[in-house]
Amino acid sequence: MPQPHPQDARRRVPRTDRVLAEEPVAGAVSRLGRDTVKAAVAAAQQRVRNGEISPDQVVAATLAALPEHVTTMTPVLNATGVVIHTNLGRAPLSSAALEAMTTAAGYVDVELDLATGQRSSRGRAASAALLRAVPEAQAALVVNNGAAALVLATTALAAGREVLVSRGEMVEIGDGFRLPDLIASTGARLREVGTTNRTSLQDYADAVGPDTGCILKVHPSNFRVEGFTSSVPVVDLACLGPPVVHDIGSGLLGARPLLPEEPDAASSLRDGASVVTCSGDKLLGGPQAGLVLGRTDAVERLRRHPLARAVRTDKTTLAALEATLRGPTPPVLQAIEADPGRLRARCEAVVASLAPEIGATVVPAQGVVGGGGAPGLRLPGWAVALPERYAALLRSRTQPVLARVERGQCLVDLRCIPETSDEVVAEAIQGC
Repeated sequence: MPQPHPQDARRRVPRTDRVLAEEPVAGAVSRLGRDTVKAAVAAAQQRVRNGEISPDQVVAATLAALPEHVTTMTPVLNATGVVIHTNLGRAPLSSAALEAMTTAAGYVDVELDLATGQRSSRGRAASAALLRAVPEAQAALVVNNGAAALVLATTALAAGREVLVSRGEMVEIGDGFRLPDLIASTGARLREVGTTNRTSLQDYADAVGPDTGCILKVHPSNFRVEGFTSSVPVVDLACLGPPVVHDIGSGLLGARPLLPEEPDAASSLRDGASVVTCSGDKLLGGPQAGLVLGRTDAVERLRRHPLARAVRTDKTTLAALEATLRGPTPPVLQAIEADPGRLRARCEAVVASLAPEIGATVVPAQGVVGGGGAPGLRLPGWAVALPERYAALLRSRTQPVLARVERGQCLVDLRCIPETSDEVVAEAIQGC
C-alpha cells in the first residue's frame, strides 16, 4: 500500500483547533465570532494545500483576511459639504451619545424604578430631557423614526375619520414613500384642501366637519415653492377646532438665527399645535428616532394606542437621545455653524502639505444642510479642489473619503470632517 509522501500538503496543513488556539487568533474570535474566524482559517489552510503559502504562515494569513470592523458598514469621511447626508446615515453622533449607547448596551433600568423595584415608564429620562429642551410641550413621546411618529399621530387621532391636509403639502418623503400612502395605511381618510400653490384658511374651514379627526400641516422640507403662493400658519389652523398635527420634519426644537425659515417645535406649540412630530437624526443631531411633543391629552392618546408598542424605540436610542439633549453641541450643529475663515485655513493647510504636481487649490464652496432641512439655505465655506478623477480614487481608499464632483472638479469640503482628521484627508489625497 503506498505511503503518503512526507511532504504531502495535506500532512503539512496546521490543524484548525491549533490555529484557533493561537493567542492573536483567539483574540479575534472574541471580537468577531468563531464562525467568521474559522472561515478565514479554512481559507488560509487551502492556500497551504495550493502551495501559495507555507504552513507557518497560516496564522498571519488568517489575521490578514479578517475584516477590520465587526460590521460590514464602512466608516466614511464626509467631504461632500452635505451635513445631514441620508446615504451616510444622517447625523453623526456626539461622543456623549456614543458613550451613552455603550452604557445602555448592557442591563439598564430602562423600565425599572430601582428605588421601589417596580416597573416604571419606558424612556422617562429621554422624555424629561425633551421637555426641558422644549418647555412649551406638556408631554413627550419617543418612537423609532419620524414617519412612525406621524403615522402614530394620525392613527390615534383620526383612524376611520378625515385628516385635512393642503394639496401643497402632499409630499414624498423619500425612497418612494408618499404622504397619501402613509395616511391611508392608518385607516384615516385623507381630505385635500386648497391647491398646489395656494391654500387659504377658508379652504380648511369649509372642510372641517363632525368627521374631521385632525388637521395635518406638513413642512415641505425637501423643496421650496416660490412665486404666487400662500399657506396657512399653525396659529390660524388652531382656531378651527380639531387638533392640529404639525410635522416639522427636520427636528429643530427651538428657533435658530441661521435657520430663519425652518419651523421649530417650540414656536409651533406656542402657536397652538396639539402635536408636533419630527425626526431625531436631523437638525437635532441625535440618533434615528421619531419625536412627539404636545398637549398632555393628545400625546397620551398616542402613548396608549396599540400601535405605539409596535413603533417604540430601543434602549440604546433612548440613551443616545438623552445624551444628545443634555450634552455638548452635536457635530451637526458644529458643521452647520462652522466658521468660513477657519474652513479656509484648514483647506490651505491641507493643500500646503500636498505635492505640487497634484494641482490642488483652495476654492470657495457652498455647503448645504441636507436631510430635507433648510432646502434654500447655502452654507458659505471653502474646499480643496482636485482633478475630477480623485473622487473615485478617494472613495476606494481603506479609509474612504466621499467628496463631491462639481463643474468637472473633485471638491473636498472639510465642513463635516473633524479637524483632527485633516491629516488623514491629506494623506488620502497624497496616496491616490
